Amino acid sequence: MNATLEKVMNLPDAIERFVVDNCHISIGGFTINRNPMAAVYEIIRQGRKNLHLYAHSNGQGVDELIGAGCITKLEIAYGGSGRFAPTCIRFRKAIQEGTITVEDYTNYQMTLRFLAGAMGVPFLPTRSSLGTSIIDQWGFSKALRKADPKIPDKKLVVVDNPFDVWADAPKLVLVPSINPDVTLIHAQKADRQGTVRMAGLTFSDIEQVKSAKHVIVSCEELVDSNELRENPDQNQIPFFCVDAVVPVPLGAYPTACYRYYDYDPDYLNDYNKFAQKDHLFQTYLDTFIHGVDDHHGLIRLVGRDRIKRLMADAKTGYACGLERK
Repeated sequence: MNATLEKVMNLPDAIERFVVDNCHISIGGFTINRNPMAAVYEIIRQGRKNLHLYAHSNGQGVDELIGAGCITKLEIAYGGSGRFAPTCIRFRKAIQEGTITVEDYTNYQMTLRFLAGAMGVPFLPTRSSLGTSIIDQWGFSKALRKADPKIPDKKLVVVDNPFDVWADAPKLVLVPSINPDVTLIHAQKADRQGTVRMAGLTFSDIEQVKSAKHVIVSCEELVDSNELRENPDQNQIPFFCVDAVVPVPLGAYPTACYRYYDYDPDYLNDYNKFAQKDHLFQTYLDTFIHGVDDHHGLIRLVGRDRIKRLMADAKTGYACGLERK
């Protein structure tokens, strides 16, 4: 990929180009931290359907995509939004009603699966989940696996350890790689070429990016390349991994973006109430997603005074004095 190629585009164009019906997508972030929410909302606005979603331990983004009817299949380790929803509400409801098909792995296994995809190998070995029901409980049937060539024909495989030096590990679990059609993450900074810098914990975002065929990065700040070159060791994602850079201030809202803003407890508490019933959730979609043109419209709807309370303290990286109940 040409290093001089500018990849900046607006969010509707990026979603329209790379996220299509029936494709396999991955979203970054962790529970209520640095979810690519602006991108999630745009996927919902554009009415994408029958998506196969991969996530590590995501919360708000996963729940809203499922609630909006965008997802039919999900592979995940954990779906929850902290104390606001220890198990995501629309996620749980969809499983109970059978409207999505889910296959679960451990947190470590999901990271290994993305890492395998990034490395270009079909699987990686681990001891994670030996002795647990994760080995035997498969969410995807053999018929479903056969119908979609992007899904491995087996959830995982237990094999004998071929090396004598690890005599205390007689068995290993092989977990299959993941190669999404597109990964979407939100970061603090990126330049026009696609070099990305995340602050704080990166979760499994780096592996998710490097495992994907295409990558959309929304960011708080679009910065000059020279700024990122000053401390190149702090850049996690090189330009050649990224297809689209979308500047969206507050693009992770209502989840947190370390050193920029905290999560919004009021919004998440209100969402919990909306998510409990189908008709209330439809009201939520009509008001907060379809009722605004874009993410800036959502911020205007919420109000700048409320957003101001979430702004991060320069020293701690979090909002000081925020009531988190």
